[in-house]
Amino acid sequence: MSMRRNAGKNEIQWKLLADAPDSGSPVLRGWWLIAGYMGIVMILSGAITLLPLLTLIFYPEELRQAEYFIVPGVTSMLTGYLVSMVLRGRELGRLERNQEMVVVLGTWMTAIVITALPFVLTGDYTFTQAVFETTSGLSTTGLSVVDTATAPRIFLIHRTVLLFFGGIGLVLVMTSVLSDVYGMRLYDAEGHSDRMLPNLIQSARLIIGIYSGYILAGILLYVGAGMSLFDAVNHAVAALSTGGFATHPESIGYYHSPVIELITIVLMLLGCTNFFVHLLLIRGRFRDFFRHCETRMALGLLAVFVPVMTVLLLQGFCDSVPESLRVALFQAVSALTTTGFQTVDTFQDWSPALLLLMILLQLVGGSAGSTAGGLKLYRVCYLVREIRWNLMKRVCPDRLVFGGKLNRGGKSAVVPEEEKLEIHQFFFLYLMLFVLGTFVFCCYGYPVEASMFEFSSALSTVGLSMGITACDAAPLIHWTATAGMLLGRLEIYVVLVAAARLASDGKQMVTSGRLVPGKASGGI
Repeated sequence: MSMRRNAGKNEIQWKLLADAPDSGSPVLRGWWLIAGYMGIVMILSGAITLLPLLTLIFYPEELRQAEYFIVPGVTSMLTGYLVSMVLRGRELGRLERNQEMVVVLGTWMTAIVITALPFVLTGDYTFTQAVFETTSGLSTTGLSVVDTATAPRIFLIHRTVLLFFGGIGLVLVMTSVLSDVYGMRLYDAEGHSDRMLPNLIQSARLIIGIYSGYILAGILLYVGAGMSLFDAVNHAVAALSTGGFATHPESIGYYHSPVIELITIVLMLLGCTNFFVHLLLIRGRFRDFFRHCETRMALGLLAVFVPVMTVLLLQGFCDSVPESLRVALFQAVSALTTTGFQTVDTFQDWSPALLLLMILLQLVGGSAGSTAGGLKLYRVCYLVREIRWNLMKRVCPDRLVFGGKLNRGGKSAVVPEEEKLEIHQFFFLYLMLFVLGTFVFCCYGYPVEASMFEFSSALSTVGLSMGITACDAAPLIHWTATAGMLLGRLEIYVVLVAAARLASDGKQMVTSGRLVPGKASGGI
């Protein structure tokens, strides 16, 4: 008996040594590999936190605000450097099953907390409010507790920097410097559905290039339309990232300019378009672009919703058809692309019918593989087509119906059975979260339509607000919206699978008495 106990003890000690980074093993795997990645994330988050300091070149009077960014930024980079030393001189192995989900979730949570520290250090925001603001920025939502009329410009730029990196994806930025072999699963886990080029690093860098090019074009157009350079930079990033952070409390409505609204509409539509489809436009394949199922679905929804909203807005809200059409088009595009810009003072005076249409557009959202949130046009398109295919089979049982195909990038392909199941499950989970979040808001006494509007805006990362998540909201309201924004940006499964993997490894650590979980054995 004692020999068996000693053998078991020796086995545990051997495993601890085998998992340790200094064990002499040439390949780094498992949780030590994750720790190394988190060190890189901390360096990246610190650099993101320091970027707004460039604003001081143009606004030196805000120099006193610098300490709020220097302290957390430098501390994060130094700590991240020390943690990332675990990767030095080691060959990087593959992540174990579902650990890529843990890396993605850890990346986002680390970045959210670190970039929230400048808000906390000012003393004007609680930790809850700061985390809410940075989650809104990185998830490209646009809900805000910041008073843009009085906030220093360096903090407005800080929010815009968050939109920029959150729009293209924090993991995508990491992927652009990781190897193709080790970055692919991280790239997929964050929600990027298409590899635009055979090489993953080239794909990531091409996406960043397209994204930056559109932003530069947007800045030039905005300046030409009469915006200041500062506002143009902020709004171009916010529009293309479908984030919606504005520099004025009135949002785009501050300018009262049809030209600026038109530029914003174009940028919002570009932002909610799959990056792979952008490549079709760049290569001049316009026919394939318009045959893409998501393009057709977006245009079809706008063709139906905009006229209906135009008519409803004439009933006591707008005085003329042109004004009503202008408001309806802008707000419909803002909701569908999940951007959150607005040209109206408030939505509280809108009729329940108008609010319902806006909620539906927010829930649908933009294209898969874009900066937009929501259920995604691809999933909705498949579900609509599936209903049609089933009806045709029932009405004409003797007729051969070729269902299950969707046009993606100009090519029709059958949707795999596994993907069909994922679409149905995701749709159910999304609606359940929508109901749960709405219920929490209702518990605080808010009307059902207002609660549905507000939480659908958070879950779909839209940013349009009825005022429920304002600065003076209860902490649980902010945490509920924060959870909705994170789940919506990472598309639920990443968070759930990561949580399951963490729980499984945590249980393993407790039962085995090991400091570091061992290699996965076919479990979660």
